[in-house]
Amino acid sequence: MSVAAVLLAGCSAILQGSPEPTPMDFPSLAGELATRGIALDRITSGDDGCRDSTLTATAIGFDASGLGLTTPARLRIYIFRNGETYDRRRPDVDRCVAAWAQDPATVEFVDSRPFVLAGQGPWPAAFKTAVRGALTAAAGNGG
Repeated sequence: MSVAAVLLAGCSAILQGSPEPTPMDFPSLAGELATRGIALDRITSGDDGCRDSTLTATAIGFDASGLGLTTPARLRIYIFRNGETYDRRRPDVDRCVAAWAQDPATVEFVDSRPFVLAGQGPWPAAFKTAVRGALTAAAGNGG
């Protein structure tokens, strides 16, 4: 390969820019939460809370505490394949959460396309800010 061809290939790579960040998997998201001061325990795949077979594969339940939340709260994250699936299935999450919520008026939601995280609240401000930051970072370009 000639020197000119190598230089052109290198310049082409620079002009194309970086690829768009894609959403993280759950272990990476859990790492984001942990680095922001949230402790996770009792992680359970398929825990949608409402026994909706169409949501079970998307859901992971876990207990979370930290940043002022001293009693662990059961949180559930619904992880959709991409933004389009999130848009289509988001109302299903609301119906599911309504089935397991102890007090629907205090349920907290954090949406960061293609993720929806929900849990019984109220949550301290620092906790919710950390959850929102972790989900935003983990969502990448939103799928």
